[in-house]
Amino acid sequence: MCGIAGFSNFTVDYAATPDKWTEVLKEMNHVQRHRGPDEQGDCLYPHCGLAHVRLSIIDLSTGHQPMTDNREGRECTIVYNGEIYNMPELRRELEKRGIIFSTTSDTEVILKGYQAYGVDIAEKLNGIFAFALWDGRKQKLYLFRDRSGIKPLFYTVRDNTLIFSSEIKGIFSYPGIEPEVDREGLCEVFGLGPAKTYGKGVFKGIKEVLPGHYLEFGKEGLRDTCYWQLESRPHEESFEDTVEHTRELVYSAVKMQMLSDVPICTFLSGGVDSSLVTAICSRELKKEGKRLDTYSFDFTDNDINFKANAFQPSQDRPWVEKMVEFAGTNHHFLECNHLDLYDYLYKAVDARDLPCMADVESSMLYFCELVAKNNKVTLTGECADEIFGGYPWFHKKECFEADIFPWSMDFGMRTLLLKDEVVRELPLEEYARAAYEKTVRETPELYGESGEEKRRREISYLNLKWFMQTLLDRMDRTSMYSGLEARVPLADHRIIEYVWNVPWSMKCHDGIVKGLLRAAGEKYLPDEVLYRRKSPYPKTYDPAYETRLRQEMTKLLHEGNAPICALLDRKKVEDYMESPTDYGRPFYGQLMAGPQLLAYMLQINYWLERYKIRLV
Repeated sequence: MCGIAGFSNFTVDYAATPDKWTEVLKEMNHVQRHRGPDEQGDCLYPHCGLAHVRLSIIDLSTGHQPMTDNREGRECTIVYNGEIYNMPELRRELEKRGIIFSTTSDTEVILKGYQAYGVDIAEKLNGIFAFALWDGRKQKLYLFRDRSGIKPLFYTVRDNTLIFSSEIKGIFSYPGIEPEVDREGLCEVFGLGPAKTYGKGVFKGIKEVLPGHYLEFGKEGLRDTCYWQLESRPHEESFEDTVEHTRELVYSAVKMQMLSDVPICTFLSGGVDSSLVTAICSRELKKEGKRLDTYSFDFTDNDINFKANAFQPSQDRPWVEKMVEFAGTNHHFLECNHLDLYDYLYKAVDARDLPCMADVESSMLYFCELVAKNNKVTLTGECADEIFGGYPWFHKKECFEADIFPWSMDFGMRTLLLKDEVVRELPLEEYARAAYEKTVRETPELYGESGEEKRRREISYLNLKWFMQTLLDRMDRTSMYSGLEARVPLADHRIIEYVWNVPWSMKCHDGIVKGLLRAAGEKYLPDEVLYRRKSPYPKTYDPAYETRLRQEMTKLLHEGNAPICALLDRKKVEDYMESPTDYGRPFYGQLMAGPQLLAYMLQINYWLERYKIRLV
């Protein structure tokens, strides 16, 4: 896993001043070094520069980048971030065509695959990827992103120059690109955050290569092409066949994503998703005489402070212990205290380049740092809820009738602390509703489908395009900031494509949430774990953490010169901090409620200050 960056302009000859532009590439590498602490490299052509930092997972000795291939005089160079899980099959396919490989890396498979198939190579890849490829003969730069958007890739076009990077910070290291946020960006932060519109980078002029798309940049300009999208069609298999098909896809995805030249581990919460991934990994490693490392996360004294609610009905630890005994893993219980949780709020912004999921994200960053001390690769159970319909908003009547994102229906929480003039100036609710309606219109329709099935398809599409992307961003930035590669086998595009068309009566078979996935897992998990009621990622209930948030916010308000003070109403904030903590009224998802609203505002202040953002 790696970080990539670069630039291209057909009116500039970079080779005329190589020292200047090589230094720019090195700086773009430097700010993303956390994504690839093992190696770095760069290369410069007259109209293109490419940079790369590497976390060595596959082919530790010869998979260096940038990598160049000069087949029949056609010079192509690639910088690549990701893993191609069907690399062995693709390699054999190319070898049958007479292609000779000099490394065992998936980077070379993509590069030589492009030489053989052109841009159609993207459709052949099963994996997580973002890569830039310079075609010297065509004099064109291509930017590709995987189907599910698991690996990030941002870009901007300024003065005929295309600048790209795995993370936004890489773009800001290019000369003359300064962080600016306009009204639209503020609407993203306050109206949609911690989500963001797909394709947008929140900062003015910063965009994101869409999942399942590639960009082509040449003398004619920039062209955006979609190479993959969901298609709606009737599902004709029986429930029994659907369960078996799903089981095969899940097992195949997990097994494929165990591909690594270094040891793997899994995150284990004791829920059905992570337990299923863990059980399959453990089973496969036992065949090799190996024992799987697993990690679970919680907060110091949560056994004392925990408050059960509709969203979090139970704690994880007893269920983790059941799974450790069942799967026979080498388990590590990790905990985060309120001091580290607060400190990492700001590190999480550094990792994401944006305000994010408050302590839901800062804790994950903290845990990833701990895991990275012992492992470079982990598999997680992320994305099952979005794909198989696990969230409450798939089931609730009020979500079916809402005309806004079902995980962010309480819009009053978003404007609760803002100055009245800010609320009047920024059309936050209108902006969010327009974004919601655009996605609903894009939902691939099934002819003849109506009523609840049609609405559930819309909610599923909203989840895939929005909520899942927010969690994938969280997983990528927190893991890669720590030098850890996180893989999400349940987001394999084959699973997404198949389950997309499975009717709700099968997904929620017998009224059981994620009934299809649970039925598919019956060969691998004990029933008590398999049918455990969903409990999301843990959060702290420590009053000391809330006290720290209030103290820091009070300090900012009294100083009066913090950037956030121009946006927040001091009296509203003070009244809010004096009111009892409300854990049952989330403003985003299931976890971001009262304390997280304060933490999010503190993150916004840090973001404005740290990035020296100019509001335009």
